Amino acid sequence: SMPPEMLLKIFSYLDVLSLLSVGCVNKLFYDLANDNGIWLKIYSSCLQPKRAIWKMKSEQTEAVPLGCAALHDKEPGYWKKEYILKQTAAVRTRVMQLVKPLDPYTGLPLKNKETIKVSGLSWIIVLKDKNGKEHVIEKANLSFKDTSVIILWYSTNWPCLDTVSTLKLFGVTPLFPDQSKPPNKNRPRRRSLIAEYHLANLTESSVAVGADKLVQLFSLNPGLLVGIWKEKNEIAFVMVSLHYHQLLERSILGSATVQYAPPPNKPVLDDIDPEYGLHGYSLHLDMHSRSCTYLCGTFKNLFCRKGDIANGYLRLTVISLKDNRKHLTVTGTPGLSWETDVFKGNVKDCYIMNLTLLDEIGKPFWCFSAPVYMELSSKTSGLYDYMGHIYTTDYADSDGKVCVKLVWLEETKEYILVSLVLYVSTQKVNNWYETNY
Repeated sequence: SMPPEMLLKIFSYLDVLSLLSVGCVNKLFYDLANDNGIWLKIYSSCLQPKRAIWKMKSEQTEAVPLGCAALHDKEPGYWKKEYILKQTAAVRTRVMQLVKPLDPYTGLPLKNKETIKVSGLSWIIVLKDKNGKEHVIEKANLSFKDTSVIILWYSTNWPCLDTVSTLKLFGVTPLFPDQSKPPNKNRPRRRSLIAEYHLANLTESSVAVGADKLVQLFSLNPGLLVGIWKEKNEIAFVMVSLHYHQLLERSILGSATVQYAPPPNKPVLDDIDPEYGLHGYSLHLDMHSRSCTYLCGTFKNLFCRKGDIANGYLRLTVISLKDNRKHLTVTGTPGLSWETDVFKGNVKDCYIMNLTLLDEIGKPFWCFSAPVYMELSSKTSGLYDYMGHIYTTDYADSDGKVCVKLVWLEETKEYILVSLVLYVSTQKVNNWYETNY
């Protein structure tokens, strides 16, 4: 029953977060909380230069004129949108500054954890059932690795697997980050769509990674792992492995409906090199679970001869089966650990593979983080140095394929990586260098 003029006067004393909250009460409050006069003052105050010596009169400190044109010529809520856009742009600028320093070995940003903290970034998944109802899962456990972050969600309120149609992965950032306060889902936030997965007929359309006594694991690109209870055929947990390359951009710079599209590569001009794009690659490889690292290595000066180009792929031999000097020992026994509110487990013979392939100038060329599994080969190792069963791990996406061979030594109870070969799509290379072979 209070007159709108009095409400508007009261609203003019509110801070930004309170003003945004009160606008959610009803339509009248929403319209009044969008008042251009209030928001223009807020917008102007954030543009005021900080002066230590010079002082000006109060009527001269407004960076934006408070004239009638600035108020009446704009649609309701115009200055509110401008203020939010400006604050969002300021956060993005700060984030982009933090990701500039690069690790010389991986070619990836050095300050990933600091950047995530500054931006207030978190991740959520949204399950949509066939009736259009959305189920938001917020609670997540994070595990940081050298080149990726693993995010695990579990809940007691998963919808039935048979009714789920899609799963969307979002990066979530507060509109106004405040490092002095813990994250609060009730504060205004924005979503950035990272990936969308279709879960209809999950067990038929995805890759079976492994199983233990309680759950079965299914994998979908990019980097999604879904755990299904064996007895109930319901979702037990969801795990996502996100590579640091473009992670922050995709988690922050996209919109709620459209994924972030990275800018095209600008190759360095080199008229002297006759084999442009065929050599000088560097590879950083991680094999790990949530808590253990099984293998971590960096390989320099990888090259591809023209005779190694066939069937639409360039072959890069990183570790040769015949060169036992480069064979590597795998630490521990690969497996993926998981947990829920009640149960914990470990699925053997599978792990997370992080691959970072850099071009000849050290720029990330092909990167992924994905769950993979080890398959027992029908062949037995015929190598003189290693007598034992051979296990293979294969991964493929639109950019290329990875083929790994390991030998299990029963005497020492360890795996030896004896072969690592990359097959890079020629289309990927041509698009990267804007040339054709």
